[in-house]
Amino acid sequence: MPTVAVLDMAGKEVGKMDLSDAVFGIEPNKPAMHDVVVAHLANMRQGTQSALTRAEVSGGGKKPWRQKGTGHARQGSIRAPQWTHGGVVFAPKPRDYSITLNKKEKRLAMKSALSSKVKDNEIVIVDKIAVDSYRTKTVVEMLKAVGSCKKALIVTPQADEKVIVSANNIPGVKTAAVNTLNVYDILNADKFIVAKDAVARIEEVYA
Repeated sequence: MPTVAVLDMAGKEVGKMDLSDAVFGIEPNKPAMHDVVVAHLANMRQGTQSALTRAEVSGGGKKPWRQKGTGHARQGSIRAPQWTHGGVVFAPKPRDYSITLNKKEKRLAMKSALSSKVKDNEIVIVDKIAVDSYRTKTVVEMLKAVGSCKKALIVTPQADEKVIVSANNIPGVKTAAVNTLNVYDILNADKFIVAKDAVARIEEVYA
């Protein structure tokens, strides 16, 4: 059973917390994490790109000059791809990029991502993450105190507007509630900073 120190927002250790082996102590499954990250990035694609082929561009119905005898290369339409304002070769069309994964694999990937953060000592448990007002400086000071200097993911039990807004314009910092947590954000962060109450909710969902 992994044991992690619990800090306050000033970076001072205020206790210890035993984490569930079933959620934070498994051997990370890299293929499952890879599949979920690929699916996550694919599902973020809108797939709305579109261009016109030579069949869809207006005009170009008439042959611009006769086939032979002009000295020009033969042409059949002024809307062929080599012409200005011509159609696009193999034009992209709207499509669905989404990838569907089964629930078992997604749960395994989530537990693997959480376990990898514990294994790599990249998890920081804070007894309570809260700010009194919309103040970026408070979050910056907390990040420095807990030793986070690059990309960080701050997780609260439920969406906290003051924390979200206060962290919103700090480069490399993202916030999430337990119900919006995803594998990509966890793996992409150098520090996984999670409130103590949020840990309990994560274990409740995934244990």
